Amino acid sequence: MTSAHPQDVPSVDLHAHLGVPAVDALIEGEPGLARQRRIDAAAQGPASMAVNMEQIGSLGPRLTDLDLRLEAMDRGGVDIQAVSAVPLPHSWAERDLAERIAALSNETVAEFCAKRPDRLVPIGTVSLQYPDLAVDQLREAVTSFGVRGVQISTAAAPGVELDDPSLAEFWQAAEELGAAVLIHPWGCSLGPRLGAYYLFNTVGNPVETALALSRIAFSGLLERRPGLRIWAAHGGGYLPSYLVRADHAWHVRPDARTTAEPPSAQLRRMWVDSLVYEPHQLRHLLDVMGPTQVTLGSDYPFDMGVDNPVERLLAAGFDAATVAAVRGGNAQRLLGPLPGFPSEPTGGIR
Repeated sequence: MTSAHPQDVPSVDLHAHLGVPAVDALIEGEPGLARQRRIDAAAQGPASMAVNMEQIGSLGPRLTDLDLRLEAMDRGGVDIQAVSAVPLPHSWAERDLAERIAALSNETVAEFCAKRPDRLVPIGTVSLQYPDLAVDQLREAVTSFGVRGVQISTAAAPGVELDDPSLAEFWQAAEELGAAVLIHPWGCSLGPRLGAYYLFNTVGNPVETALALSRIAFSGLLERRPGLRIWAAHGGGYLPSYLVRADHAWHVRPDARTTAEPPSAQLRRMWVDSLVYEPHQLRHLLDVMGPTQVTLGSDYPFDMGVDNPVERLLAAGFDAATVAAVRGGNAQRLLGPLPGFPSEPTGGIR
């Protein structure tokens, strides 16, 4: 371990979103979109749908306006932001439309970030429901648009989990390209059971993420592809909070003993963000994940996010090396060289 003062390391927010109105216009009127909206409405319930509709107008400028974003970053002490499109499900799209959605989204995100390359880093989109297309989109996004990674959902498509054999070439390409894969829940498969009290988000999102990471961990994907860089939003969902149960199953049940190392070791090969709200929860997260596997995350500009991720990190009372790692060093290890960093990855902990 080497020492580093937290202020010597730029702060990097890995979890922030950009609205892409051009994609919204492209898909408006599509039958698949109408079906998806009905599914989402049933899962969210009328009260949450009403609140979300009311918020759309106020969120719009913050999702698309560069100056408002930079002002928010400055207030929150964020030097660099990794920008991904708003996580909306497009797995319903037919192949040709899916190709156009991803291309337009990647172009928009890249152009937006290019306005301030010293502050913004692009994260791309792929159509994972078509694995061969996703491989091509990943390569194009990295080579033509300069993205550092791509955002995917907690499943490739309904009934197709992230450990499905059909995704083998996608994971291989991500490893070969050194591209981070950012897992962000886009809706929840529990459906109308969550249709009250905003459980769609407060329970549904962490459940989806815990399930996705569990499939990856027990499948041995990271033992087969040790160079993969996988990150998950919202502190990895519920999985880090009760990871000992997965490890127990691995030790006592032959059907769960599918890897050389237990699920806890698999999870510590991934990264998660710091969006767990309270200092004691962040301390627990680092205790489970290790100080090298957690990055900042704000979920800008949504109401379930926070506007002061750096302040919340400092409130947890970590030593200087750990603060520097979470503040920005871990993000550079995940995404590659970032503006304002020395050429060698830093952050205090190696």
